Amino acid sequence: MGDTDNLPKFAFGKINESGRLMIPAAIRKELGIKAGERLFMEVEDGVLRVQTHRSVIRRIQEEFRKHHPIKSGEMLISDQLIAERREEARREQEETDRELEEFRLRNEKQLV
Repeated sequence: MGDTDNLPKFAFGKINESGRLMIPAAIRKELGIKAGERLFMEVEDGVLRVQTHRSVIRRIQEEFRKHHPIKSGEMLISDQLIAERREEARREQEETDRELEEFRLRNEKQLV
């Protein structure tokens, strides 16, 4: 993102016949909005706020860090959960593989 001092404080946009909001190029560039990008919009006290999905995520992460600071070398809770689930899936796969091998061996003995 660029220097916010250069961001226009106001600009005129247009709504076309199909209801699409035309955001001026300077503002799109400053906010890093690309064609086809999904935007988050909310109305508060009659004011439409438009934000990029990235900026919403970043703001939530910053707010979360205020309440749950991460120490150096510490994993995010979400990363810990993902690692635990991957390990659990790995163990389940190993167990399934063992059971399949046992089943195969039992069936081979029955065929002989």
